[in-house]
Amino acid sequence: MYIPIILGTARKGRQSEKVARFVLEETVNAGLESDIIDVKDFRIDATDNSEESSQAKRLSEKIAKADGFIIVTPEYNHSYPGELKMMLDMLYEQYAKKPVGICGVSSGPMGGSRAVEQLRLVCIEFHMLPIRESLYFPMVEDLFDANDKIKDRSFSNKAKRFLGELAWYAKALKNSREKSN
Repeated sequence: MYIPIILGTARKGRQSEKVARFVLEETVNAGLESDIIDVKDFRIDATDNSEESSQAKRLSEKIAKADGFIIVTPEYNHSYPGELKMMLDMLYEQYAKKPVGICGVSSGPMGGSRAVEQLRLVCIEFHMLPIRESLYFPMVEDLFDANDKIKDRSFSNKAKRFLGELAWYAKALKNSREKSN
């Protein structure tokens, strides 16, 4: 099962990158194939959201082969970053009938929950299946040590539950997609 992690911000000094690396490690430990799809590698001009662009074609190759997705998004001004929305909007059909788990990140106590709520609605429009479990990383500046390792090991248990649900849906939906082809 290939479940890539979409890192949803390109801001300098982004704390979400630490979260994405932690989630990647947990995903691989759970026996899933994964890597990070970084929004900064797929930035486009605001008016170039065509599926024919070179960025969209590169992204399409990765997204089409995925069995599910994990999105790591910070919360900016009670929402998720515009560059994440622009990257998602490059494609459409490649996301359909695949599960998505969302990880919220914030410097405040809510852990990106408002961004996660809004992103769920967008994922539904792409015909993705947002899983019930989400991971929230509040007060992110305090969660990682000087070596960018998570200090609170309870996040590993939360990640196991999250990944277990995501893998279950990924397998079930993959089987259904293969039967309908």
